[in-house]
Amino acid sequence: MNLTDLNEIRPLLERHGFRFSKSLGQNFLTAAWVPERIAESAGLDERTGVLEVGPGIGCLTAQLAERAGKVLAVELDRALKPVLAETLAGRDNVELLFADALKLDLRQLAGERLPGLRPVVCANLPYNVTSPLLTAFLKAGCFDTVTVMVQREVARRLCAREGTADYGAFGVFVQWHAEAELLFEVPPDCFVPRPKVTSAVVRLRRRESPPAAVKDEAELFRVVRAAFNMRRKTLVNALSSGIGGIGKEEAEKAVKKCGFDPMIRGEAVGIGGFAKIADEISGIRNTDL
Repeated sequence: MNLTDLNEIRPLLERHGFRFSKSLGQNFLTAAWVPERIAESAGLDERTGVLEVGPGIGCLTAQLAERAGKVLAVELDRALKPVLAETLAGRDNVELLFADALKLDLRQLAGERLPGLRPVVCANLPYNVTSPLLTAFLKAGCFDTVTVMVQREVARRLCAREGTADYGAFGVFVQWHAEAELLFEVPPDCFVPRPKVTSAVVRLRRRESPPAAVKDEAELFRVVRAAFNMRRKTLVNALSSGIGGIGKEEAEKAVKKCGFDPMIRGEAVGIGGFAKIADEISGIRNTDL
C-alpha cells in the first residue's frame, strides 16, 4: 500500500470510519519523497531505536522501520488504531503505544522500550504541541538526535542566531541543549488536509555539554525569558522589570561588566553573553543574601 497516495489513503480512512481531528493538528503526507527524505536525514541503522510521536497512518513509520532496529510510535488518537494495525501489519520492529507523549517519562520509556539501541526521535510533529514536545525531548537528555517536521516559522526560530528577527527565548533553550540545523522545506500541497503554512524539517543534535559555562542554569533561563518577554526594551530595563530583586542600577552594572552597551537589547546577545550576565545576576543575588 502506498501510504502517500490519496487514491489509497481515502479508501483506507473511509474503511475504518476515520475523520480528521483539527484539534489534534492532523495533516497526513501525500508526497512520497517527504517521509523518505526525513528518514534518510535521521541517520538510522539497525543499532538505532526511534521514538516517533504522531505516526498518523504510518507513512513515515514504515520508512523508519526499513532503516532502524526498532520504532516505537506513540499516537494519541485511538481512532487510528485499526488504521495502523492494517498499514503496519507484518512490521515486527514497530511497536505502537496509544498514549499522550506529553504525559510519559520519555527517558524511562526509551530505556524500557528501546533497550540496547541508540535512541533518537524522528517525527512529523502535530503543530499544536510542537514546543512542549521539543522541550520534553531535550529535557529527557537521552536522544542523540531529534529530526522533526514543524512549521517553517518555528524551524527558523529554533535555528536563529542573535541579531535576527527570529531569535528568541525558545531558540536559546533549544540551542543550549542541541545544535540545530534546518534541513529542507515542505510545501502545503504535500499534505491532506492542506495546511495554511509551509513546513520544514530540522535536526537537533544533542550537545555533550552546554555551549557556555554558567553557575546556575535556572538563573540563565530567568535572564533569557526576561530579555525576550520585553524584547522592545533595552536589556537593562527588561532585566530590572522581569527579574525580582534586581533594580535598574544593578542590571546596568551586570550588563556593563559583561562588556555590553547598557542600551543593548536582548535579541543582540548570544548564548555565551546571556550566561555571563546570568552569573553576574547570581552574584548580585548572593551578595544581597
